[in-house]
Amino acid sequence: MSEIDAAVSPTKDFAPQNVQGNILRGYRHGKVRHLMLEVSNRDVARRFLAASADGTQKDVPRITRSADWSRDNPLETCFNIGITFAGLRALGLPAEQLATFPSEYAEGMARRAIKLGDFGQSAPENWPSPFDQPDRIHIVASIYSNDETAFDTVEVQVGRAFTILGTRNGRNLPDDKVFFGYTDSISQPRFKHVFDPDQVGVDEPKDPLGTVLLGYVTHFEGVEFAIPEPKNVFRDSAFNAFRVLQQNTDAFEAYLSKAATELEKNPRQYELLPKGAEANINGGTNRHEALREVVAAQMCGRWRNGTPYELSPNSDVLGDLSKTNYDYKFGSRCPAGSHMRRANPRGGPIVQRVANYSRRLVRRGMSYGPDPETGEHGLLGNFIGANYGAQFEAVMCDWINFGLQDPEITGTNDPLLGANEPETSVFYLTTSTEHRIRLSGFPRFVIARGGAYTMLPSLSAIRYLSGLKG
Repeated sequence: MSEIDAAVSPTKDFAPQNVQGNILRGYRHGKVRHLMLEVSNRDVARRFLAASADGTQKDVPRITRSADWSRDNPLETCFNIGITFAGLRALGLPAEQLATFPSEYAEGMARRAIKLGDFGQSAPENWPSPFDQPDRIHIVASIYSNDETAFDTVEVQVGRAFTILGTRNGRNLPDDKVFFGYTDSISQPRFKHVFDPDQVGVDEPKDPLGTVLLGYVTHFEGVEFAIPEPKNVFRDSAFNAFRVLQQNTDAFEAYLSKAATELEKNPRQYELLPKGAEANINGGTNRHEALREVVAAQMCGRWRNGTPYELSPNSDVLGDLSKTNYDYKFGSRCPAGSHMRRANPRGGPIVQRVANYSRRLVRRGMSYGPDPETGEHGLLGNFIGANYGAQFEAVMCDWINFGLQDPEITGTNDPLLGANEPETSVFYLTTSTEHRIRLSGFPRFVIARGGAYTMLPSLSAIRYLSGLKG
């Protein structure tokens, strides 16, 4: 019995063997390869899906289910798929059923670009191949492994059934960091009826399964997100925003130095960081370097080692406190405009109080690059939920790029992820008094380089699609 199976009794109709892996719990592999696929022969593609769901054909990778993987039974290689709306059409799903899918999914990521802040450098017309032809991307297949040879083996198997338009390789950086230097993957939703040993001791509200899976209750009493037709087939599916996000670390580090130089001349700098507190940052450093790290910590909402700024505004030493068990309060030293508070306000005060825990997203990702020729590097991210409009797009538009959750930040963008321009960017540092220190002139640090809206179909949905006729 898997760890997930062992905790499902309160929801009798929850079937982890029908849910694709990497949704309810993350894998532990250190590398990934994403394949962007086109259905060039409908019949061949359907036969591949049937064999992949069945898992008995040696030359076809088996879809990994939530019930397949546990700490005690790690799989050497995991394989999962996401299907775009164009992919459903290419596989032959009838028009009357296609019409029951959400409009955001039907339009696709490229056509929803403005909603996501993907303009300027991030605009779809600047995305490289194959993301410059979004209607040709029908499936994003993901291979997780620590064994490099597994990627090539599975890619060859997949290539017999689909046209491979492009690949993206990712890996975990040392100490679970991203290229900006922050420790990542600290806080994730934890779900009712799902035991995750990695989250033992985390004292955050448990999210209902309907937060991420179709067919279950949500945070909103009496509200379940719509399931496409036929409902019994697409239940247990999820929606995913697959994103290729370039991280401009040189610009980020340069701006931290610029901001620190300005702060050293600011008479309120000691309200931002008390004299001598630099001894408690990075194991002890000089004033300039300490101020750089304060700016980085306030922009993110965490120090780069993962310590929450909310709990420790003058030191990155956490002590016995938890990195996850905290909330935001009125007068918090963690800025309302920080990335962490924008993306997940927890139970803190926001205008849209009902939305505090309702826009939770499962985040799965690994870093990519640097490219040997261009030096480009960043994150291959998956942002998983049950409804694009109520979750991913609401977070990106309302919170990340408009700041509608708090009047103090309305009209400003997320300092790390937002669609910033030097001429208009603004961020306010908090101090130990009621005064705030205004920063401005920073560029966009994260640039979209492609992506796709996909559905992570249940195993019953994969079998249904494989059996379509015509």
